Amino acid sequence: MKKTTLLFATLLTFCLSAAAQSSGFAKLDEWTKTWKEVQQTYFGYPANEHSALADFYQWYVSSGMDAVNLNNAGDPMTDDPWSMSSQAFEREVIEFFAPLYGFQPNQAWGIVTHSGTDGNNHGIYFGAKYLFNKTGKMPVVYVSDEAHYSNLRLCDLQNLDIKLIKSDNMGRMIPEELDKALDHTRPVLMVYAMGSTFKGAIDDMEALNAVLDKYPELVVYRHVDAALFGGYLPFTRHKDLVNSQKMRYDAIAVSGHKFFGIDSPCGLFLCTRDIYDHQNNFNVTYLNGNMRMINCSRDAVQPLKFWWLIQKVGYDKWCQQANGMLENTVYLKQQLDKIGWPCWSNEYSNTVFFKRPAPEIVQKYHLAQGYDEHFGGELAHVVVMQHVTKEKIDGFIKALKAK
Repeated sequence: MKKTTLLFATLLTFCLSAAAQSSGFAKLDEWTKTWKEVQQTYFGYPANEHSALADFYQWYVSSGMDAVNLNNAGDPMTDDPWSMSSQAFEREVIEFFAPLYGFQPNQAWGIVTHSGTDGNNHGIYFGAKYLFNKTGKMPVVYVSDEAHYSNLRLCDLQNLDIKLIKSDNMGRMIPEELDKALDHTRPVLMVYAMGSTFKGAIDDMEALNAVLDKYPELVVYRHVDAALFGGYLPFTRHKDLVNSQKMRYDAIAVSGHKFFGIDSPCGLFLCTRDIYDHQNNFNVTYLNGNMRMINCSRDAVQPLKFWWLIQKVGYDKWCQQANGMLENTVYLKQQLDKIGWPCWSNEYSNTVFFKRPAPEIVQKYHLAQGYDEHFGGELAHVVVMQHVTKEKIDGFIKALKAK
């Protein structure tokens, strides 16, 4: 029996490998070849190109789960989850990550989301409902002008009033500008950027909280947009930056397809039980409970991938990866400084932005582009993920020197 199982596993691996070599569709095979080449120098965007999911897919096919239709409709944190779902695993994922963000045992609620934007959508929606149910007034949303554009779009979607707060040259919200912009007649819905889109800036939550503390009459809800940085910071000595107890935030959104290396968009949304308990009730009997989240149907495979990575990679290896990324970020900036190439990086960040190089360099390394007159105009950046090794950085520097 063991020999038969081993033979089957070997044949399966061979078949999967062979299938990867050719799909039988020339257009698809050519596209695959292009992306496997692009993957080697994919420097400009925050994707971990060292995914650890190959054996997950082998299990998924060999177990027959690829033929099962699962749907995580409902609340994964209940004791009676929807039966045709992976919510038991989704709950374990939330229970693993909640303490890493400073949430107390049994005082956290969360879901695996479709994306970082889905997490922000929940963060803003939950905040608006929480504040309205507490005060009877709709809040004003405050977010920096360098935070991810999804926050502005989501406020438009939810018909919420928003004030864009000016950030400093490095991309951090300016506390004094927040102070001047506050509407003292309405609740405050703060969105803190933990890794601004281009410069990789982190809003100084302690300084911004100090501004809000000046006005104890204000009712405040704080959401952290931590799509990338919220993935790796819990595994570094800077983990207090994402501790909800110390930074006094109520909810956080983190991407799964960035630091964690899940191969398609997904993420985590976490909040306190108090926030969840102040949402509108939508009891749905055929789903065994209350539907307070925005989505009805949620992907049931992504929680399994998250759970798989917790078992296969886990805390210690994520610590190694996170600290390796930050070390390589310092190394990249040092090498750019050595050749006299103007460059900048924020503290705690894995992003280095710099004077934009020649178009062929931008194209080869798939650099994200930006513009800021404070730094000389045309810029580009590298996001140092797990696959951006010192050897690849050396190749990048060599290409810059050659131009």
